[in-house]
Amino acid sequence: MKAGHKRIALKDVLKRELKDPEIGFYFEREKSISEIARLVRDARLKAGLTQVQLAKKALTSQAVIARLESGTDRRVPSLDLLERIAGALKAKLLLRFEYKEVA
Repeated sequence: MKAGHKRIALKDVLKRELKDPEIGFYFEREKSISEIARLVRDARLKAGLTQVQLAKKALTSQAVIARLESGTDRRVPSLDLLERIAGALKAKLLLRFEYKEVA
């Protein structure tokens, strides 16, 4: 480390940056996209299906499933697509709201 450079922990940077409502919005959006990607991939693997098989059952393409599972597609999947995927996996799609604690 060069002289005069102070190390800053990532958690401290995030704490500071997430105070900005716009940054906070996009951060939470990215977390949601990543969570959806993980949930779809885990459910597909648990069902023993390939991306092609899931796509066929959900009436979509393998490319859509791959993009969704990668978590790198900036588009948020539609509820219609998520419902079709859930149905194809013989699962129920659940949504919830989480509330911040009021100090």
